[in-house]
Amino acid sequence: MTPAPPSKAFDQHHPPSPELINQCVHCGFCLPACPTYVLWGNEMDSPRGRIYLMKTASEGATAMTDAWVRHIDTCLGCMSCMTACPSGVDYAKLIEATRAQIERRHPRSQSERRYRQMIFETFPRVDRLKLMRAGLSVYQKSGLQALVRGSGLLKLLPKQLQTMETLMPALGSREAVPPLTPAKGERRKRVGLLLGCVQREFMPEINAATVRVLAAEGCEIVAPPDQPCCGALMVHAGEEAPALDLARRVIDSFERAQVDVIITNAGGCGSNVREYGYQLRDDAQYAERAARFSEKCRDITEFLEELGPRAGRKPVNLRVAYHDSCHLQHAQRVRTQPRAQLAAIPGVEMLELPEATLCCGSAGIYNLVQPDTADALADRKARHIGAAKADVVASGNIGCVLQIAAALKRQGDATPVLHTVQIIDASIRGVRPAGV
Repeated sequence: MTPAPPSKAFDQHHPPSPELINQCVHCGFCLPACPTYVLWGNEMDSPRGRIYLMKTASEGATAMTDAWVRHIDTCLGCMSCMTACPSGVDYAKLIEATRAQIERRHPRSQSERRYRQMIFETFPRVDRLKLMRAGLSVYQKSGLQALVRGSGLLKLLPKQLQTMETLMPALGSREAVPPLTPAKGERRKRVGLLLGCVQREFMPEINAATVRVLAAEGCEIVAPPDQPCCGALMVHAGEEAPALDLARRVIDSFERAQVDVIITNAGGCGSNVREYGYQLRDDAQYAERAARFSEKCRDITEFLEELGPRAGRKPVNLRVAYHDSCHLQHAQRVRTQPRAQLAAIPGVEMLELPEATLCCGSAGIYNLVQPDTADALADRKARHIGAAKADVVASGNIGCVLQIAAALKRQGDATPVLHTVQIIDASIRGVRPAGV
């Protein structure tokens, strides 16, 4: 790609590509697909408006002002515009390059810097999440959480901390995934499992269900215990250097595992690891290895469709509303496979939600840094779910699961939200899905 000309706004380390910027013909097909434009109707809070801002900054016509940064910050990075775009503009590469420029060159306020630092020093760190889980488990089981919520004390906290607390799932027993799980019956594949960071500690039942399903389908599963966070939270927020360090460590870990396929079960993580080849393109030691790694990555539902079923499915009589994770449907282009896997379960009635391509507001750390906008989108999604009268909501990303569950609870709706693989697992085992 042609490097951008020098500008006061951007430095010369991977600025937004002029070729990609100029690929946008400003047709407007992206407008109804963009969550922030749908909410506000502001041109500068649409994909083509943000691309225009990138263009003027690249050409030196615009400085990186607070207002300019705010329009970029409010983008969810959901990539819905990429599905809608007839010109095939790779907006993902543009927004991630622009956010990396912002984090290097724009002076955020001290409070904002500290808050973001807290997020990036906590959530990608499994060791720190383990300690946090222990403390939050005591908070829940002691009755303190019920007291805080019932007394109204929660409303005295800053909005961002209120959001963190309301997103917290109920912490049960910690189902740790073993480093090696044998296949049931004749082995068909040797697969690696990306465990994630928040999911590994706060919703380990998703990984446990994934392992049971894969084993039942004849896969030997390797879950390297030394694997770190994949870096998705960081790279999507512009924290490029630490994200690439994590990517290298993930690659090292799975190369030692010697697997045929690498399974992801979180939309954001899956979209990130598929881009390792691009992200590490300048690294002579890792470029080719990263490309090989990315080629092996598959979402769990995508892999199950490719593999074909061997384990029988028992009836699960449920009306299932499927919510598409943005990074699964738009970035990874995995949309039909989850639906096919669920529809293949006897007794499942699939329900399609209105505005299915619109983000729920989770979007990595978006619901932590832009909580009001995130809540508006989640409440919109929850209203559609309530109208559908589903027995359960299924999604392929932990962020969506937590975000939608919190919104349903705000509206007094007790509909459970599960990961897609948990419903498949329940069908194979012949049990009722958890919480249903």
